Amino acid sequence: MIVRIVGEGQLDVAEEHLDALNRLDDELRVAIEGGDDAAFRAGLTALLSRVRELGAPVPDDAIVPSDLLLPAEDAHVDEVRKMLSADGLIPG
Repeated sequence: MIVRIVGEGQLDVAEEHLDALNRLDDELRVAIEGGDDAAFRAGLTALLSRVRELGAPVPDDAIVPSDLLLPAEDAHVDEVRKMLSADGLIPG
């Protein structure tokens, strides 16, 4: 799965990591829905850090469509809320 983090490059994340990422995504969604700003910031940082850790960078000269778009680490909670689907930021 090709993941783009806004303001950063793309990462190729193996499907086998989606369960781990979905757990972090669920925690982030709960923080947003609960209006917990501290948990939101910590959750977004944790999710993006894990994506960076698990993903392999896609070369800058490669033209590959992204399967998933994640917000920048400094995104405002309202911006992230608009990106949420029923599954959170990551489908599944």
